[in-house]
Amino acid sequence: MRRRRLLGLTAAGTLGAAAGCLGDRAGGDGAGGENDSTDRGGGSDGGDGETAWPTGAYADYETTTVTVAGPDGELKGSVTAAMASTGPERRLGLSDAESLPEDSGMLFVYGSPRDSLTYVMRRMSFGIDIVYADGDREITRIHNAPEPGPNEDGEEQRYPGSGQYVLEVPYEWTDRHGVGVGDSLRFDL
Repeated sequence: MRRRRLLGLTAAGTLGAAAGCLGDRAGGDGAGGENDSTDRGGGSDGGDGETAWPTGAYADYETTTVTVAGPDGELKGSVTAAMASTGPERRLGLSDAESLPEDSGMLFVYGSPRDSLTYVMRRMSFGIDIVYADGDREITRIHNAPEPGPNEDGEEQRYPGSGQYVLEVPYEWTDRHGVGVGDSLRFDL
């Protein structure tokens, strides 16, 4: 009797989990239309050779499209960013990534603006740009952070700033797109 009850509960739980997974795909709520800029990881492979992001350790991260605009509203570029909003996600950063595709990034989200933040290149095997933005999403500081040298772990490469959001993009992406202090980040959380 106990075994049958356990099997029944297990079957009900499995069926409920399957229904939850399928619910967003079949229904209109949370299905993520083309105007939905926040998605559940996995990146995109639009068939045109784009590299999927996020992948690996970041495949389950939520994503958002981050667009950079100048003070005059001119759009300068955009990336698909994996969002790191918990302490462990922020500490891991991009350390477990093998590379970062040109149209990709990571957006670090804090609950409120921070006066002092320092990002390091811990265990990084490629360079990145580190973009700090305040609570109004205005860029306050940009660092071009090269990959650590041979026999370096990146802990000594320290990049200070302040803000509520930090965007990491491929090395010199900000230079290629003409992004500077005073520009703003646009994204949905």
